[in-house]
Amino acid sequence: MRIMGLDFGSKTVGVAVSDALLLTAQGVEIIRRKEENKLRQTLARIEALIEEYEVEELVLGLPKHMNGTEGVRAELTEEFKDKLERRTGLPVVLWDERLTTVSADKTMMEAGIRRENRKEYVDMLAAVFILQGYLDRRRFEKA
Repeated sequence: MRIMGLDFGSKTVGVAVSDALLLTAQGVEIIRRKEENKLRQTLARIEALIEEYEVEELVLGLPKHMNGTEGVRAELTEEFKDKLERRTGLPVVLWDERLTTVSADKTMMEAGIRRENRKEYVDMLAAVFILQGYLDRRRFEKA
């Protein structure tokens, strides 16, 4: 079994997948679209990755404000969650993604990745942080 992590943005979806032992998250790709509301191809690509990696559960980053409230992006994310569940038939867990993009950017900065190249990878790395946080919590709760 594997779990897929998703960082849903206005024009991109960062994708990460766990290893088979559910210990680590690895970045897979960034799915890009031209318009925010055009999700058919995005959903089709996610389905193909689910099949390729034999994924049985999805973790979707839920963007919250720093004070814990939810805004428009969170509403759009919950609508995307519903579409994912209907289309894939898999459970989708919402995971608080506060500061994942900041952490991803900081990690790339520390790795010496130039600023202009960072935005190429930030969504995929944010998906890794979302999924890794979820995997760590699962392990902690089972211990």
